[in-house]
Amino acid sequence: MGGKYAAATSAGLMVDLIISLDGYASAEGWPGWWGLEGPEYLGWLEQEGEKDYTFLLGANTYRLMSKMSEDAAAEGSRLSEDEGASLTGLAAVPKVIFSSTLQAPLTWPNSELVTGDAVEAVTAMKRTRTGTLSTLGSLSLCRSLLSAGLVDRFRLVVFPVITGRSGRERIYDGYPDVSLEMVESRIFDGRLQLLEYVPTVLSGPPDGGPTRANP
Repeated sequence: MGGKYAAATSAGLMVDLIISLDGYASAEGWPGWWGLEGPEYLGWLEQEGEKDYTFLLGANTYRLMSKMSEDAAAEGSRLSEDEGASLTGLAAVPKVIFSSTLQAPLTWPNSELVTGDAVEAVTAMKRTRTGTLSTLGSLSLCRSLLSAGLVDRFRLVVFPVITGRSGRERIYDGYPDVSLEMVESRIFDGRLQLLEYVPTVLSGPPDGGPTRANP
């Protein structure tokens, strides 16, 4: 997807998130992907991993995803073939990890550690790298990059669940106001909806005053 919005001499930045209908990134007691991942979605994830991406992660997501990738590659893994392929394939993808607590060298293959300011580092990466920079989880990192106006694409896969009681990690808390222009949509496995937007960070409501969606 990077070719759609990244010039040949610079990298585009995409925030890429999975989300429940009520805006959570995860839910206590629920399985991964809320138990709703299907072969079409997992196949798409595997194909996306083969594109010219560099993934951007915070420390917590790095610890979680590197362990999941390691477990998926282990003999006797209980994951399905599609689930295992989508996780183990991450080892081959370039990854940049932003953390002041982790220490180099990182054990997950193709992982580069950055200990300085993430916004400054990503600003420089957009100038000096090609392809697509894409976040992987890392909600606070996503929020910082979006607030700084660095994000070229905002992509969600919406899972058809409401986890108001068990939901954890509210995605939009702390976000600025943002207008979104839809550029792509797609349905996976008859139930998961991909939505991709061009985001524009706003200083407030467009007219400068309170806004009601349903006057």
